[in-house]
Amino acid sequence: MIRIDDGLSIPRAELTFRATRSAGPGGQHVNTSSTRVELTWEPGASPSLDDAQRAMLLDRLKRRLDSRGVLRLVEGGSRSQHQNRESVVERFRTLVAAALKPRRKRKKTRPPASVKEKRLRSKKRRSEIKRGRTPPAPED
Repeated sequence: MIRIDDGLSIPRAELTFRATRSAGPGGQHVNTSSTRVELTWEPGASPSLDDAQRAMLLDRLKRRLDSRGVLRLVEGGSRSQHQNRESVVERFRTLVAAALKPRRKRKKTRPPASVKEKRLRSKKRRSEIKRGRTPPAPED
């Protein structure tokens, strides 16, 4: 089980891991060993999520999902397949936890009067500078 937060744990059986050849550190050794780990998960079909969590994840992770609705994370920074697997699982956990974290509502505020005055003074000053650049009107 991968514990996301107090209310959610996702079984490892829902995740698919695939090891492929890595282009990372290790020199020629990585050409013959599959150390890069690819994690895939389909949040739309996950039985671990309730409807509200599923909707929130699909909305907040929509840029990270492919056309079939699958989340794909890849890690190949280490020579060890085990370290890459643990690293990609940790990234998955933090990504899902961040997507499920409730967002705070923005409190509407009005700009203070001093800020408005400063902006208007600045605009006035800039206007005067530009007006000073125009050539004088010809006198008849």
